[in-house]
Amino acid sequence: MTTIDAISLFLKDEAATIRLGEDLALALKAGDCLALSGDLGAGKSSLARAILRAMADDEGLEVPSPTFTLVQSYDLRIPISHFDLYRLGDPAELTELGFDEVLQNGICLVEWPEMAESELPAERIALTLVHEGNGRRATIIVPGTQAPRIHRVLAIRDFLDDSGYPAAKRRFLTGDASLRAYEAIYPQAGNRRIILMDWPPLAEGPPVLDGKPYPKVAHLAENAYPFVAIADTLRKDGFAAPEVYEVDYNKGILLIEDLGSEGVLDAHGQPVIERYRESVACLARLHALKFPQDIPVGKGHIHHIPDFDRTAMKMEVRLVLDWHLPWKRQGAPATEAERAEYLAIWDALIDELATAEKNLLLRDFHSPNIIWREHESGIRKIGLIDFQDAMIGPTAYDLASIVQDARVTIEPDLFRQLMDDYLTLRRAQGGFDEAGFMKAWAIMSAQRNCKLAGLWVRLLQRDGKPGYLKHMPRTLSYLNVALEHETLAPLRDWCTRAGIGQSES
Repeated sequence: MTTIDAISLFLKDEAATIRLGEDLALALKAGDCLALSGDLGAGKSSLARAILRAMADDEGLEVPSPTFTLVQSYDLRIPISHFDLYRLGDPAELTELGFDEVLQNGICLVEWPEMAESELPAERIALTLVHEGNGRRATIIVPGTQAPRIHRVLAIRDFLDDSGYPAAKRRFLTGDASLRAYEAIYPQAGNRRIILMDWPPLAEGPPVLDGKPYPKVAHLAENAYPFVAIADTLRKDGFAAPEVYEVDYNKGILLIEDLGSEGVLDAHGQPVIERYRESVACLARLHALKFPQDIPVGKGHIHHIPDFDRTAMKMEVRLVLDWHLPWKRQGAPATEAERAEYLAIWDALIDELATAEKNLLLRDFHSPNIIWREHESGIRKIGLIDFQDAMIGPTAYDLASIVQDARVTIEPDLFRQLMDDYLTLRRAQGGFDEAGFMKAWAIMSAQRNCKLAGLWVRLLQRDGKPGYLKHMPRTLSYLNVALEHETLAPLRDWCTRAGIGQSES
């Protein structure tokens, strides 16, 4: 039986109604039906208009009333169809208007839902507006499956109110591969935007190793403390990490500095050479500094940056065994002998890292997480974001991340240029073990690309995200570069026998 949640809000004026619409635009997903009830003049059209303009990020968007056409469709970030059923002759006509087709990939906003009650989905969000004093009372009846999203956007609105931004305009910015999402916040008209990080508490997943869920084994951040601690420390060392203005650690909501929106790729999605070279120079500077492993943050909290240990490394490379090989073999799993040999090889390779240079590794230092800041100088040209999962481990990992960018092809000439830039800068710092670093680089490159070769398949088969599979040929090509190092000969031989390599592309 579906649980039902009821939410009651007083909207003191038209601006409050518009803000509610903006909030709902952030909560609605494809497949949602929002049924808007209320007398004439109660504010249904105002609310629908606010949702559409927020979804379009266009306050001047023309939103004609669908009173006579019955439906008006908008091709937005999520397709939306705005229905007005006041003149509907028969509830069955809703099918002819394409209602069911819209819900497959989009959102339906329905005014006067009473005219087709029997044809609307049972699991719909029902919002009723009534006049109350000089304002309006909004009552939202939400099925349990959708209620957390509605409660979350309203909790974020309360957070903004408490932080001194009661009239802030909110717009969707982006989401990432985790549960995190980001909003652009405009405190007042004409003000420069700030960024809201929406990071709800992570639910405890099933155990995968030694009774621990995957995030704990892989040392993934489970709350905002790591982000704030590392951001503060990076800024103290002169790096461009966002300042954290406000944070609610319990709810996982942060207001942070906007470092900009320009990346390191051009309009065609190709690497901009200067920006990659500056990124590598920033990394060389970071690796020359000793980063603390225990950082005070918040009230009485110490963030201990975890080590990129054997357990975490092997958990990640197991993705080849658990996902990549079965996919390649049309479902046939790796044999026990293959598994044992592969994991033994990795034990030996991890042993080789015992004397490798270790310091802060950001974990995902590549194009999606680098901001280009044209008007800054030196290391501040590079904006650093998405480092909450940072660990202490072989610094070579982050260099592998950028010179073998998982999301874009780094051609051999640029690869050699970036490697030479980094090594030249590190030699100039003194005390740099280049041979040891290059061995660690090959191992970390192989480790990262083995992980990704399995991850792309997992995203396809488990998470229904086929788009990542386009990165597979590039990932395997990068892996082959790493396997050229003599230390990787056992892994190279294993991959050859298993049929993993460029031949798959």
